[in-house]
Amino acid sequence: MAHLKIATRRSALALWQSNHVADLLRSRHPGLEVSLLEIVTSGDRIQDRPLSEVGGKGLFIKELEIAMLEGKADIAVHSMKDVPAELPPSFIIGAVLPRADPRDAFISQRYPRFADLPQGARLGTSSQRRQSILRSTRPDLQIFPLRGNVDTRLRKLDEGEYDAIVLAAAGLERLGWGKRITEALDINLSLPAVGQGIVGIECRDEPALRAYLEPLNDEATLDCLKAERALAARLEGSCTSPIAGFASLVDGALRLEGLVGSPDGRRVYRDHISGKREEATTLGRTLADRLLEAGAATLLAELRAEAH
Repeated sequence: MAHLKIATRRSALALWQSNHVADLLRSRHPGLEVSLLEIVTSGDRIQDRPLSEVGGKGLFIKELEIAMLEGKADIAVHSMKDVPAELPPSFIIGAVLPRADPRDAFISQRYPRFADLPQGARLGTSSQRRQSILRSTRPDLQIFPLRGNVDTRLRKLDEGEYDAIVLAAAGLERLGWGKRITEALDINLSLPAVGQGIVGIECRDEPALRAYLEPLNDEATLDCLKAERALAARLEGSCTSPIAGFASLVDGALRLEGLVGSPDGRRVYRDHISGKREEATTLGRTLADRLLEAGAATLLAELRAEAH
């Protein structure tokens, strides 16, 4: 009997996603044995500092990739917004599941909408992207770091540390916390992170593993993800760079919107492009070039210099 081992983080959301993928694999491949290898990553251990200060989103997946390289695991399940734009050699995204709600979720016990926040309200978010976008709209807000798993973040809100917090809607829905969402923020206000709402399965680039994952893949979601990740790769973004990218299929065409902003929200470059689905990667690179030419190149260079 064949046996696939899934490397996963130990957070509630990571375990939900990995168990969901395990169930899908068993249903598509009767007789296949699937087990989970739980790993505590550097990103999970370091909770007292922003990700941008300790190495970025790759902290959440490096140990999972090492487990695959060493043969301790065969595949890894990720929230694609946590996966750097460039994968290490010999790894591929073997499949992506249909995209869930890509929007950011505004959560507050006191204010029904983001627009209702009073002057100087305390807002919690762990995302440089959200910080930039929301500050560009509301420079009066006090924005503070918010780390930890979903339960921890909600508890900090409930204990009064913040007037509101912003999390990804998809994660809340998957964990059964959807009722806590006060307002799903319109994409025109808060453009999602690259890959937000998408569960991806990473594997070693081996024919047998690709064959197991292929039946799980959603082509429409993959085309959108290709465009978004091509945008991020060309921009050479990191967790120190507030970058957003969201692609959708509209009447058979692919529409991609991208954004680069400064952490204080005072400079924001935003543009969009449309084209054929099969040109997803080219569309992402083209939009990135337009943003860079508009001024994002100078801004990103400044942010990289500040980070070193």
